[in-house]
Amino acid sequence: MSPVVRKAGVLLALASAACEGPRPDASAASAVSEYLTVDLARLANYAAVSLPAHYGDSSVQALDNSSENPVTDAGATLGRVLFYDKHLSINDSLACASCHRQELGFGDTARFSLGHDGKSRTTRKAMRLANARYYDGPGFFWDRRAPTIEAQALAVLTDPVEMGFVPGRGGLDSLERKVGRLPWYPPLFALAFGDPVVSEERVRRALAQFVRSIMSSDSKWDRGYALVYDPRLPDRGLSRDLPNFTDEENLGRRIFMRPRAEGGAGCASCHVPPTFSLSAGAMSNGMDHGETRIFRAPSLKNMALAPPYTHEGRLISPFQVAAYYNQFVQPGPALDPRLRGSGDSQLDLGLSVQELEALAAFLRTLTDSTLLADPRFSDPFRH
Repeated sequence: MSPVVRKAGVLLALASAACEGPRPDASAASAVSEYLTVDLARLANYAAVSLPAHYGDSSVQALDNSSENPVTDAGATLGRVLFYDKHLSINDSLACASCHRQELGFGDTARFSLGHDGKSRTTRKAMRLANARYYDGPGFFWDRRAPTIEAQALAVLTDPVEMGFVPGRGGLDSLERKVGRLPWYPPLFALAFGDPVVSEERVRRALAQFVRSIMSSDSKWDRGYALVYDPRLPDRGLSRDLPNFTDEENLGRRIFMRPRAEGGAGCASCHVPPTFSLSAGAMSNGMDHGETRIFRAPSLKNMALAPPYTHEGRLISPFQVAAYYNQFVQPGPALDPRLRGSGDSQLDLGLSVQELEALAAFLRTLTDSTLLADPRFSDPFRH
């Protein structure tokens, strides 16, 4: 482990110890174990995880948005339980995990997710959640209406289609009373915050800690990049071919990483490696002619698992995504400058079918099978 990552782990561990409450007594632990697989005496490690050296790079750490609400083991454990708990919907039918599924990289294959009433649909596709921690842009959700992950969690809880705790149905006061009556929560809130009081602020802080703990760092690309990463180089080794890649995957990697001026597609200028989260200044991707809205896309990690793609699920495969950016980006006032053609012309990257297939093959190397099976992020309830 690099000194930078080791130091970051120590600091996070100290923050965890400082923020978490007292250890639970035997009766509290028993109350929790009746319903959950969580061991309060041996919490899973969320605060001081071991990451590849390239995640300790200063360019990555500068994007970390967790400073106001650091991830702690107890806070993320509480957040995990809340994330999987259907009691967080007004009629006990829906959990966060219903639309953000671990086996799909915390995304969804539905174009629009089903609401708590079993009939209504969301107006946007559920975003993948991995690496949300590494984004320092102006907002969350596709339309960037939430300034923080905490605000995003609150908006989902009060959405009339999603969790349904709207003012006419009791609002957040109803949510607080409901969660407070569930026997497994008092010990979890006490452990995370020092006392068993349930509040909407604590709910969203815990959910945000869990979401920030969902980091994708063990894809085929990560394992290959770890072999060539060099912090002394201006590009940290991103231009190097990866020894564990096929020829096709390395061709796709070169197209993704290289700027357009050097014969590539320039994808990495918006979807920034190693987290592949969106750059803060990114604008519209031109799905509609004359678009005036500016969107925020999720990290590309695990994208191959949860098609369709874009905020309205219009693209159905990694190849179609590559083909879209090659020739079909629509002009408009909100279009990102990096997606504009020369002069007034429409963007045309000029990639061949073989190159588009290679780019799609590269996107599939971003799948992180370790994250998909990590028990720290699995359903904690005994069913």
